[in-house]
Amino acid sequence: MLILVVDDEPQIRKLLKTGLEGYGYQVITAANGQEALTAAAQRAPELIILDIALGSEPDGVEVCRRLREWSQVPIIMLSVRGDEKTKVMALDAGADDYLTKPFGMEELRARMQAVLRRVALEPSSSPAAVVRAGALEIDLANRRVTVAGVEVHLTPIEYDILRLLATHPGKIMTHQSILAGVWGPEYRDMTHYVRIYVNQIRKKLGENPAANVRYILNEPGIGYRFIDVE
Repeated sequence: MLILVVDDEPQIRKLLKTGLEGYGYQVITAANGQEALTAAAQRAPELIILDIALGSEPDGVEVCRRLREWSQVPIIMLSVRGDEKTKVMALDAGADDYLTKPFGMEELRARMQAVLRRVALEPSSSPAAVVRAGALEIDLANRRVTVAGVEVHLTPIEYDILRLLATHPGKIMTHQSILAGVWGPEYRDMTHYVRIYVNQIRKKLGENPAANVRYILNEPGIGYRFIDVE
C-alpha cells in the first residue's frame, strides 16, 4: 500500500516514513501543499497523512479541499491543536479522521486501519485527476484548463462550476445543486447566477450553444449537463 505523508517538518516526515515502512507500507513524502497535490495526482496514493499547518500556502485544509474536488482517497489530518474548532474545520474540508500531535505510531496505525476499513465498505466514485473531453482538458489537481493545448483563464467561480459539471459527466446538474455546490445552500434560489457564469464559461471555451455544443448542454428549466458531442 502506498501512503503519502505531507508535513513541512523534515524530522516528522522522516519519523513517519521510517515508522510506516517498518509496518510494511510504501511511503512517499511531500514538504508543502503543492508538492502534495502533484504527488497525489501522479502517484495515486491509497492513503494520505496530511499536516494541517504547512507553513505556506496552500495549507493542509486547502489541500484537503482541493483533493476532495477530484479524489476520495482517505485523508488523516495531523495538528498540534486539539480544539474542537480545528477538528471541525479539518473534517468539514473532507478529512476522514484527525490526530493531535504528539501521537504514537501504534495509534496512527490503528486510525489508518479504521479509516481503510470504512472506505472498503463504500463504493468508489472518484473521477480521474484529469478530465478530457474532445479538445478540452481539465487538470483537477492544479486547477488548470486548456482547450487544444491553450490555457483558458477562468475565474475561481467559473472554474468551480466547470469542475462540478465535468466531474459528473452525463448527469444533469440542477441550477440548485450548482448553486449549493459553488456558492452555498443559502444561494439556492439565485438561478440567474448560474446562467450568467455558464455563458461566460462557454465563451471562454469557444463554445456557441446555438451552433456547436461540445461540453455544456443546457437542460431547459432544469440545469446543465457536461457532455462531449463529437
